[in-house]
Amino acid sequence: MTSNLVGKVHQVIGAVVDVQFESELPAILSALEIKQEGRTLVLEVAQHLGESAVRTIAMDTTEGLVRGEEVIATGEAITVPVGAATLGRIMNVVGEPVDERGPIARDEVRGIHQEAPEFVEQSTETEMLATGIKVVDLLAPYVRGGKIGLFGGAGVGKTVIIMELINNIANAHGGYSVFAGVGERTREGNDLYYEMIESGVINLEGEGSKASLVYGQMNEPPGARARVGLTGLTVAEQFRDEGR
Repeated sequence: MTSNLVGKVHQVIGAVVDVQFESELPAILSALEIKQEGRTLVLEVAQHLGESAVRTIAMDTTEGLVRGEEVIATGEAITVPVGAATLGRIMNVVGEPVDERGPIARDEVRGIHQEAPEFVEQSTETEMLATGIKVVDLLAPYVRGGKIGLFGGAGVGKTVIIMELINNIANAHGGYSVFAGVGERTREGNDLYYEMIESGVINLEGEGSKASLVYGQMNEPPGARARVGLTGLTVAEQFRDEGR
C-alpha cells in the first residue's frame, strides 16, 4: 500500500467523504486520517472514483468537516491495539479508549482486515464447550471453536446469557473474552461494564481482568457500527493466536 499520499476533502455527504488526490490513489480498505482540533478523524477507503478521487466512510461524526481539508493516507488498514493492554478496557472502532482511564498502550497493534486461517490450521475434532449454564450444556451444547447465534426480541435476556458465558469462561477456564457491542443501547453497554467489575471479570486496580470491550453503540455513526465487529474480532484473534 502507498503511504504519505496527501489529498483534500472534495465533498461530505453524511458519513460519506469523497477525497481527491493529485497522483496515485490509496488502496481500498486502507485508512485515511484528517487532523482536526483535539481529534483525528479516521476514514476508510470504500471505492475508487475514476483516477483522482476515492469515496470513504468516516468512523466518527463528520460535523465541522469542510472542503479542502488535508487528508493523509496511512498506507495500511485501520489498526487497533491488541493483547494484554486491552484487558479491562473499553475502546471504540479505531482503538481509542472511551472509559476515561487513560490511553491504551499500542505495543502490539493489528489491522482489522486479516486473512482467514487456512483449513489445514483448523481442528477437525468436535469438542463441546462446557459453559457452566446447565440448560445450555444439556439441551443446546456449544461446539468449541464454533459459532453460535442467539436470536430474540428486545429485553429477553440475550446479553444476560452472554454475560454469564463471559463470567464462566473466565472463572472455569481462565480464558479471555471480547465483547463487541454493535448498535447496542448505551445504557446496556454501561450496565454490562459495571456488572463485569462487580463480578471480578474486570479489575480496575491492576492486572487480572479477563475481558476486553469494544463498543460501537446505536448513537455512533454508521461507519463505526459497520466496522466495530471487525475491531472486536481482531482483538479476539490475537488472544486466539496466543492460545488464550
